[in-house]
This record gives sequence, structure tokens and C-alpha cells, in this order.
Amino acid sequence: MKRMVTVVLMLLLGVVAGYAQQNPVRMKYSGSELTTAFLLQGPDTIIAGEEKLAGDGSLGQFTYRAIRGDDVTTLTITDACPNGNIPVTEGEGIFRFSDGSLMTVEITGGAICIDASQIGHLTETYQVTGGTGRFQNATGELSLNGTLNVVLNDASGNPLLLTNTGEFDGTVIGVAGSK
Repeated sequence: MKRMVTVVLMLLLGVVAGYAQQNPVRMKYSGSELTTAFLLQGPDTIIAGEEKLAGDGSLGQFTYRAIRGDDVTTLTITDACPNGNIPVTEGEGIFRFSDGSLMTVEITGGAICIDASQIGHLTETYQVTGGTGRFQNATGELSLNGTLNVVLNDASGNPLLLTNTGEFDGTVIGVAGSK
């Protein structure tokens, strides 16, 4: 009987450890950015952007869609960002993986640094807030480092459609199963 209890405990601990596993994340992506008319909870000076990305990496093939707010009223000029550094203030996103699982994230910060060549260097930070399927109990932190290039401007010369290429990395905890 004592041996049976020990075996059962070992099996249960193995299952729990599988669910609590930390997964280092590294995922390359490409896609598009679109300035939208969506209004987020922030002030009217927040410009909303829609991200549509796709890629592959340590968690499997994925698509990512997010709505993000950028505060253009606090744009700063620096040597590294002579055409502006725009804070990323808020947003939410959803990763969809090839097995149908979804992982949700909250955008907690970041910035778009526009260099002398008018290239945007996007950084974003995320808090993993859960999901469905194998990400139902997931938590963790991710970051994005990407490059933005303007494809189309609006009538006032403001970027409307951009390419976005780069990489997500970080740690996700509590992913059930494998990709």
C-alpha cells in the first residue's frame, strides 16, 4: 500500500511539473501594422494601431493580432531617435497557434523609435494573461523587437500601412502539452 501511494504521488507530481514548466520563448514573425480609428481607453491623443503578424518558433506556428495605443503627444527627440520616440501605452493581443490554442497578452509598455532613415524600431512588453487549450493557465512575460517600414501614408503624410518584422522572446509558464 505504501508503495502504491508513493507511485501515485510521483505520477501526480510529474503531471503538475509538466503544467508548471517554464518555456523559454523565441518566435520570429513578419506582418503588417495599420493605423486605425479604434479608440482605446486612453485620451483622444492616443493613436491606435492594429498589428497582424504570423511566424514560427519555440511554441509552434502562430498568428498574432493586437490593438495597440501610441501616445503621440509625448513624442521625444533623441540622438538615437531623431524623428521621434513614441511611447506605446496600452493594448491587448491574441496569439493563435496551429493546434487551435489561443494565448492572450496585455501590452504593458514599449516605444517606437524613428531613426534618421525614417525606419521605426518597435519594442513592446507583454504580460501573458492566459488563453485556451494548452495556454489555459499560462502566465509569463514576453517582449517584441521589430522593425517598421512605411508602405502607405495618409493624405497628411502620416503612416497608415507599415510592414513589421522581428522577434518575440521571453518566458511562458504553465503551458500544457507540447506544440
